[in-house]
Amino acid sequence: MPKNAKHDLPLHKVIMVGSGGVGKSALTLQYMYGDFVEEYDPTKADSYRKKVQLDGMECQIDILDTAGQEEYAAIRDNYYRSGEGFLCVFSICEHESFDHTQEFRDQISRVLDDES
Repeated sequence: MPKNAKHDLPLHKVIMVGSGGVGKSALTLQYMYGDFVEEYDPTKADSYRKKVQLDGMECQIDILDTAGQEEYAAIRDNYYRSGEGFLCVFSICEHESFDHTQEFRDQISRVLDDES
C-alpha cells in the first residue's frame, strides 16, 4: 500500500472508467464535494484526493476521473497500471455504455496481467 510522504497516510488509487457522458465526473464530484453536476463537460483526466476512514483507519483516496472519449484510449493503459481499484460506470439510459463496461474490464485485466 503506497504512502503519501507529506502526510504519511496510506494512499489508495481508484480509477473511474466508462464511456463518454455516462456520469463518471458527476459521481466523482458528488462523492468529493456533495455537489451534483448536471451539465456535461468532457473530461481529459482529473485527479481528486480526499482523506477517508477505511476499516477504521485514516487514509487517502486518490480518484482519477478518466476521459471516456475514444481519442484518449491510447493513454488509458498508463492509468490502469497505477490503479488499485476501478469503478466501471455506465448510463442506464444508454445500453451500449453497459456493453462497453466488459471491454473496459478486459482492457484493465490485460494491462494488469501484462504487469505480472
